[in-house]
Amino acid sequence: MRQSRHGAVLRNIAAALVALGLAVAAPSILAQVQEVKVGLIAPLSGPWARQGDLMVKGAQMAIDDINHGGGIKAMGGAKLRLVTADTGDSTEKAKNAAQRFVASEPDMVGATGAWLSSFTLAVTEVTERAEMPMLTLSYSDQITARGFKYVFQTSPTAGAQSVGAMPAIVALGKVATGQQLKTIGIIGDNTASPVSFLKPMREGGLEQMGIKLTMDEIFTPPLADATSIVQKLRSARPEAVLFVPTNIPDAKLVLEKMNEMGLGRGRIPMIGNGAPMGAPEMLTVVGKDLMEGVLIIIANWTQKGQEQLIADFKKRTGEPWMTQDSLCSYGDMWIFKEALEQAGVADRKKVAEAIRVMDTTDGPAKYYPGGRIKFEDNGRRAGAGIMIIQWQNGEPVTVYPPDIALAKPVWPKK
Repeated sequence: MRQSRHGAVLRNIAAALVALGLAVAAPSILAQVQEVKVGLIAPLSGPWARQGDLMVKGAQMAIDDINHGGGIKAMGGAKLRLVTADTGDSTEKAKNAAQRFVASEPDMVGATGAWLSSFTLAVTEVTERAEMPMLTLSYSDQITARGFKYVFQTSPTAGAQSVGAMPAIVALGKVATGQQLKTIGIIGDNTASPVSFLKPMREGGLEQMGIKLTMDEIFTPPLADATSIVQKLRSARPEAVLFVPTNIPDAKLVLEKMNEMGLGRGRIPMIGNGAPMGAPEMLTVVGKDLMEGVLIIIANWTQKGQEQLIADFKKRTGEPWMTQDSLCSYGDMWIFKEALEQAGVADRKKVAEAIRVMDTTDGPAKYYPGGRIKFEDNGRRAGAGIMIIQWQNGEPVTVYPPDIALAKPVWPKK
């Protein structure tokens, strides 16, 4: 009975369309009203799970905003649906998760992820073979140095970040103290992004700025004990430290040990890189006093002009601020929306081609520093801007570049 009623309804619709001279168009119109799957693959368990959680929150908020705004208009108002996969805590698990994800979601048009650069390198080997477009905020230079055609890196590479931002930080120190920074130490882990970030500094970048490297300590996460690292720091006594961990527990261990040994609370200016150093958990597990003044070179953060977006995110999620992880995944969903509008169909290859030829300063562009979405042939975003944030009064805020800064930078006082 239910099937016959359903058939009768369809016949009535068809008859009405015939009467209006739209019978030929009817099948395509009805077919366009559909659901389009967009993926997010990131660590949702293990030491990097918090970053994956923040990515999901940003992506889901964007999808809600897009769907409430009418969905994909070129596809008859089709709605987006987020599907997720957990990379786990190792590159092997990440690659296996990507293989299962691609196989189980054959109608997924593209994905964003995988947060940790080491995971992204593994995941994109899978997505590239599947010819599925993959957007990523991961920093490693290697990600877009392999000749892949379906990988799109929205962040400036780690190497570009260190080369572009370090001179600005050194200049800030000189203005604040009246003296040139002469010595620096390095503490970082051996995952792909810190390796890429530190490489140009080690290979002449620091020397060109007149800075001597007095200690260079690299560890494998997770870190069990930071005592020996901080003892070396205390012996070397650099004027500042490049501190590049990729997970919050490791950062906590080092910062607390520094404070225990009399090196914390701004006694040595700390210069970080990447979203973990700006995560809300740093406030709760490390504390306001130990984080105060820490400078972080980063690919994306909330900026002037995004006040309403920040307020909406805080209200919907309960988070104290919007991090790079949430902001980038939010913007990535809008890139997929723009690509689907141009492609007019939920087809991976056509969506990828739409991303390749995209060149806009509107729509998704307002969610990334530099204000433009255009990808070079290697998949790197053209003109990807560099930002510096700083912990001030218990919150990491944008302090560079000046035109989009929400506060002025302050050089930590000894």
